Amino acid sequence: MMKLKRLIFISAVILIITAFYAYSGQDIPTVDNTVFDQPQRSAAVFDHDDHNEKAMLEDDCSICHHVYENKKLIKDESSEDSLCSECHSLKPTPENAIPLRMAFHNRCKECHFESKKGPVLCGECHIKK
Repeated sequence: MMKLKRLIFISAVILIITAFYAYSGQDIPTVDNTVFDQPQRSAAVFDHDDHNEKAMLEDDCSICHHVYENKKLIKDESSEDSLCSECHSLKPTPENAIPLRMAFHNRCKECHFESKKGPVLCGECHIKK
């Protein structure tokens, strides 16, 4: 059990270092976090087109860009022309109980865990500059 924890830790460190060097000197694409008054971390690294290509999501944008009406998912509808913050507020509301930070974390991490691909630790997405 201890060896597994050590292996996971070493793998995470290697990924973070690799990501740092891969992006050093380049303009790093990130999620727009300007809606947060005082972000606790740097904006999450995210290249939309690269992500879609790797995740093979080109045909189903509604996985991330979903639409709900009366708290029910509208299938095959997409909100890709809208910002997440247009539906998800910083705090829960009666209309939408899922605040913005939680919406990002739940959607991304859930998919990454299910597919067994992609970052799931804080420092893997929120890379310090």
